[in-house]
Amino acid sequence: MLSLSMIVRDEAAQIEDCLRSVQGFADELVVVDTGSSDDTVARARALGARVEQIPWPGDFAPARNQALQWVSGDWVLVLDADERLRPEAWAPLRALMAQPDVLLINLLRHERGAVQSPYSNVSRLFRRHPAIQWSRAYHSMVDDSVAELLQREPHWRIADCPEPALLHDGYRPELLAQGNKAQRLRAAMEAELERRPGDPYACAKLGSLEVAEGQRERGIALLEQGLEHCPASAHPERYELLLHLALAQGPEQASAAEALYRQALELPLAPRLTLAARLNLAALLLERGAAEEAERLSQRATAVAPEIGLGWYNLGLIRRRQGNLAGALEAYREARRVQPEHPETHQNLAVAQLLGGDIEGARASFRQAITLLGQRGRHDEARHLHQQASALVKLEA
Repeated sequence: MLSLSMIVRDEAAQIEDCLRSVQGFADELVVVDTGSSDDTVARARALGARVEQIPWPGDFAPARNQALQWVSGDWVLVLDADERLRPEAWAPLRALMAQPDVLLINLLRHERGAVQSPYSNVSRLFRRHPAIQWSRAYHSMVDDSVAELLQREPHWRIADCPEPALLHDGYRPELLAQGNKAQRLRAAMEAELERRPGDPYACAKLGSLEVAEGQRERGIALLEQGLEHCPASAHPERYELLLHLALAQGPEQASAAEALYRQALELPLAPRLTLAARLNLAALLLERGAAEEAERLSQRATAVAPEIGLGWYNLGLIRRRQGNLAGALEAYREARRVQPEHPETHQNLAVAQLLGGDIEGARASFRQAITLLGQRGRHDEARHLHQQASALVKLEA
């Protein structure tokens, strides 16, 4: 028997899609509400969920631990309201759950709209065991308790689902901008580093946030500190530290960034988890004149994850630089198909169409790029592109 466990608050806009994604897979739906003022509770109950209500305990880990008290299944799947379980993952997950020595199954999560790292690995499906508990601030996890349990009961093992299992919308830039996630993350990771100085996970999260917000010197120091304290076996944490250290390098440190990306790609991780390093290295090599290796890296990315538009987009840029217009058009069109909301894809497709003599196609692509930029609040860029495109084609024709 499989139980779904969720903690929610004011998730009326999303909870129905989340619950529907597990209907037929989970045998029990348990939703713990921490103080919704909308109709989250009514919507969850209407879809057959058992709903319990508690006051917000101050952090996610204690809330998730309280939620575990109400599940009765042999296995527990934990989701947030902005996540969906992909039906393609049902069969491989059931096969893994049927194996008697599997304790926990790592799930590949597609971070839709994420600027970096389109996939992450999350420990969200595990046997109901009294020793498995959530810990850590903000991004709560069961990993610490599972590691301790494996020391005491070494007959268990951790498995990885080969198929991407979850879709997650929470890291879309427009959604991040609406809330105070960055501030909450900063406070939680600062507190975590007070408790665990040099903790690789906290250093990776806070260091990358500092770099993103312009505090490059402190960000790099945190990332380097995390790398010093990171065990060689902690491959996901080491990858994230190396990736963000590479991203933090300025234009004058291109060689250092290249070396860091290559170190990240040497780690034994699922290929989808290393897409960001692969694609960023390809872009860096293209700027350094190594177009052939850049193309090989991008082709590998599209083979591993054909559903990720950025891989096809990068491949289009590389082929265009090489003078392969037909190949560039093919790659841009595939990028448009899998990620139609990416304005830069439409813009570069328009230029390639124009070079190929497709005036009507270029006009339509320019228009779409301008529309998408406006929808994202990038109005100055939209106006600038309108001026540039109007000098090439009649946009109003």
